[in-house]
Amino acid sequence: MRPQVVILATMLLSGVLFVVNLVVALQGGSRAVLSQAVYTISDLIGGAFILWGFVASQKPPSYDHPFGYGKERFFWSFTASLVTFTVAGVVVLIDSFGQIVDPATISDVPSSLAVVGATLVASLVGIWVTLRELRRGQETVTTLLESAQQGLKSIFYQDIVSVGGSVVAFVGIAVVFLTHWTVVDGLAAFGVGVLMLATGFLLAAESRALLVGKSVSPEQARTILQIIERDARVRKVRGFQSMMLGPDDTLVALRVNFQDGLNTDQIEAAIDQVSLALRREFPAIRHLVIEPES
Repeated sequence: MRPQVVILATMLLSGVLFVVNLVVALQGGSRAVLSQAVYTISDLIGGAFILWGFVASQKPPSYDHPFGYGKERFFWSFTASLVTFTVAGVVVLIDSFGQIVDPATISDVPSSLAVVGATLVASLVGIWVTLRELRRGQETVTTLLESAQQGLKSIFYQDIVSVGGSVVAFVGIAVVFLTHWTVVDGLAAFGVGVLMLATGFLLAAESRALLVGKSVSPEQARTILQIIERDARVRKVRGFQSMMLGPDDTLVALRVNFQDGLNTDQIEAAIDQVSLALRREFPAIRHLVIEPES
């Protein structure tokens, strides 16, 4: 999968949609359309953060960062989720509240409906781009959501929330068109804001776990132990620790009890072969420490 393709496609769509939604919102006065404009510009900013995290994570290890900069992607994904969903969601809620309390007239409902419909279509295109890249990398939506690819998950959620928000906004504006109840426009924008906030809290919680230092999944841990203990020279794995240093970078530290009677050369050979087997099964294990125990 090519993360940069998904990120750049999202940023391009968000930039175009922001301009169109903002122009129509200012001309027509719809808070629902304005909520879409706020969301798309936050999408653009969030995409820039995620892209910067991807670039920064490629720096080679240094003295101060011996395990590299993989967590840059976690940090900037966390920042993107705060901007895209949390901050933008609060802005949309505040603005929608004004329309609910003191409804203003929407002067151009057809244009508002058209631009929200276009936003819905563009969001579906963004989802299609992500799904295409997943197929290219022989992955599925399930593997993406279960992975540590926080940046790509943020973008995927952005498109999903944009689809949901566009549907809510379209229905709200359509009700205004049919009934002239302009308060519904504010309620639709309020619904979009709530959806954004809920998604932001979910992604922020996931990113926090990775920033603090999350281990590999229990399923992966069991597989790692099975691979090691499959070797006849291994008696038992006495200690197992792991930490995800990046979406494709994992640290694993093991304390292994080898069979009695093995000399130093035989233990070293066993460690080399076990390490090779682990890295073949899990390419993301870039840092592997095996401590032999007598």
